[in-house]
Amino acid sequence: MTLVFALAASALFGIGAYLVLNRDLLRVVLGIVIISQAATLTLIAAALTRGVAPIYPLRGALVSDPLSQAMALTAIVIGLALTALLLVLVLRVVRAYRAKGLDDVAEEEAEREARRERRTAREHEDEEAAAR
Repeated sequence: MTLVFALAASALFGIGAYLVLNRDLLRVVLGIVIISQAATLTLIAAALTRGVAPIYPLRGALVSDPLSQAMALTAIVIGLALTALLLVLVLRVVRAYRAKGLDDVAEEEAEREARRERRTAREHEDEEAAAR
């Protein structure tokens, strides 16, 4: 059973890593979410070998470790908050740059930087001409 969880967690991590290396911002967010779920699955799998659920332990039965389950629950909540934050950031980038991919954002940022440098150079030349 632990081998199945280990294989599932490694497959999820591999899929998430593949998506994080993509240039599309939504796929990057999806990759981070999948990697987070792989970590949660690993935490859950770590507590499976100890016993039954600690919510209602029967006498004489082994009880699983509630700490790893609490950590998994905390990881799920933090993952949800992180997902919401990343999606808001992606929405903000899409609205600001009118682009969905990292290449488009980098291209737009380079154009903005070039325009700002030209404007700064022109203002600097005007100041030097006024000083003469």
